[in-house]
Amino acid sequence: MSPAMKEKLRPINDLPEEARVREICARHHNRPELLLEILHEIQESFGSIPRDSVGIVGESLNLSRAEVHGVVSFYHDVRQLPAGRHLVKICRAESCQAMGGNRLGPLAEYNLGCRFGETTADGRITLEAVYCLGNCALSPAVMVDDRLYGRVDARRFDEIIDGLRAEAAE
Repeated sequence: MSPAMKEKLRPINDLPEEARVREICARHHNRPELLLEILHEIQESFGSIPRDSVGIVGESLNLSRAEVHGVVSFYHDVRQLPAGRHLVKICRAESCQAMGGNRLGPLAEYNLGCRFGETTADGRITLEAVYCLGNCALSPAVMVDDRLYGRVDARRFDEIIDGLRAEAAE
């Protein structure tokens, strides 16, 4: 979370969940066309979109619960559950698949003990499939948090994950 966003959220962080969600909607003037911005701010505040907030947002913006839920469930960056401490994204686009990335998916799921879209049992790592990291020349590509890796094979993937695990053990 950026320092500016932290400062922006500071006054409402002590409010109960419903009041915080309503305050975020009000800051955006309850405008339905700002739904994505509102959802991003709610996610910054809570770490995900709490289930009960979907109805509150709908009510505040004069949208149905289904309309809000449709947006929440459509966009992969909008989370219904909090992410782990580290976010591992594996590119599943054609270039990365053609260069061996198709083997990284099953390896990652096995190595981490979770499927795409899930978080490890210890809550440390969330695994996500993405469909282009813009690193096609160095396929297959993986992004861990904000760091991009190219030409990732099984050995390199294991090294990256082992590094995350070692960091957590310190």
